[in-house]
Amino acid sequence: MKDVGPSKGKRNEREPRYVSMQKSELEALAVSAIREHRRLLAADQAVYEEWSRANDDPSISSSVLQTLQDEYIARQKISEAQQEELSEILNALGFIPVVPFEDDN
Repeated sequence: MKDVGPSKGKRNEREPRYVSMQKSELEALAVSAIREHRRLLAADQAVYEEWSRANDDPSISSSVLQTLQDEYIARQKISEAQQEELSEILNALGFIPVVPFEDDN
């Protein structure tokens, strides 16, 4: 089946940049992107938890709730873009490198 749609054009723009890289460079880039993805997820989770706690607190104003919701949504968009980038790097690399969690070092 043929891949059709807007994401195909975006992928074609980026893939040549990654496929022309050495595997060692790609692996280092992938490791860095995986660590960044983990940091983003942790930060997103913290904002989500704060938003959830505030939502359960009747003393929190609606403007504060809206600000927290907007922050969470903005972070989700950033995480989505970073995930797409990571996926393209991993596709070019051909495998997912083992990246221990920071606590495991």
